[in-house]
Amino acid sequence: MKKILQSLPFRLLAGVVLGILAGLYANEVFMNIIVTLKQVIGQVITFCVPLIIIGFIAPSITRLGKNASRMLGVALVLAYVSSIGAAFFAMGAGYGLIPHLSIVTSAEGLKELPEVLFQLEIPQIMSVMSALVFSIFLGLGVTWTGADRTAGILEEFQQIVLQIVTKVIIPVLPVFIACTFCGLSYEGTITRQLPVFLKVIVIVMIGHYIWMALLYFLAGIYSGDNPMEVVKHYGPAYLTAVGTMSSAATLAVALRCARKSSVLREDMVSFGIPLFANIHLCGSVLTEVFFVMTISRIFYGSMPSPGTMVLFCLLLGIFAIGAPGVPGGTVMASLGLITGILLFDDTGTALMLTIFALQDSFGTACNVTGDGALTLILTGYAKKHHVGN
Repeated sequence: MKKILQSLPFRLLAGVVLGILAGLYANEVFMNIIVTLKQVIGQVITFCVPLIIIGFIAPSITRLGKNASRMLGVALVLAYVSSIGAAFFAMGAGYGLIPHLSIVTSAEGLKELPEVLFQLEIPQIMSVMSALVFSIFLGLGVTWTGADRTAGILEEFQQIVLQIVTKVIIPVLPVFIACTFCGLSYEGTITRQLPVFLKVIVIVMIGHYIWMALLYFLAGIYSGDNPMEVVKHYGPAYLTAVGTMSSAATLAVALRCARKSSVLREDMVSFGIPLFANIHLCGSVLTEVFFVMTISRIFYGSMPSPGTMVLFCLLLGIFAIGAPGVPGGTVMASLGLITGILLFDDTGTALMLTIFALQDSFGTACNVTGDGALTLILTGYAKKHHVGN
């Protein structure tokens, strides 16, 4: 019971409920405090975005460079193609389904939030795109020059950033989200849109199963083996991922499940499953794309243009490869894309974090289960090109 009470989903859900209840009975003085607190926390989260990008993208590239091989290159391509494929699948579903969800975009009859008591500005150390380009060039430069000392510094910096995420950002998220939902409840927005969010979560979960089925179907065709020989062993890994919301925490179970399969090579399992646990996040990417389109329609009156969404999807695949191994890692690592490309404000960003985190366990389960399909493709590639064994 104590674990449940301390879990992130429970704290987020508690923040949502308490925020909504507080907003129903709040007066203007109370809301002054709430909107100010939300603004301060929002500034802290925004400041950390470039740090997260540098802290996880650059070390990921240096690690891959040190262990570069043909199979590693194939694995990277598979993970990226699966992630952006899931993103484009979600984008197509979004344009096809979201207009039919009866989303109310009118602000008529809503209360206005009071002004913040004071503005606290915490400028980022650099823009989001500058952080991304810097991370890529830094990682490649370290790999090309063999700068082991710098690589070690980057690894330490990643641990520092991970601690910032774990001990600062994650703990304040429930408060940030409670403030956001308090504002939405005070305005009257949340009572209009709650049915939409429930529909969206169900749609995304169906999308997870469709994408996993497609991955295993393609893996079976390429490898020439029966994909059910992999899927049938993955039940424990799926359930573990739902319970832990962490690919890393599920890794031991996923390895055991994959090794039971008669069609996966043991060396490919030992290589592929741990690697994909860190770079293959198809379920999380699919979820994020559909959610940002829904929230954009709700709060900003329209979905992003196809050109903007294509750019978002292509970059999101890169961010997913370097996403931190914490609950909600994908959306945390890509906050810069959400604010920089899709131009979400604090309210939209907070709502994105909330509904993503509340279903993140199922996105993680999709990621973990999809790893089995990619490992089957790796096994097929190794057989066709006589790699090892």
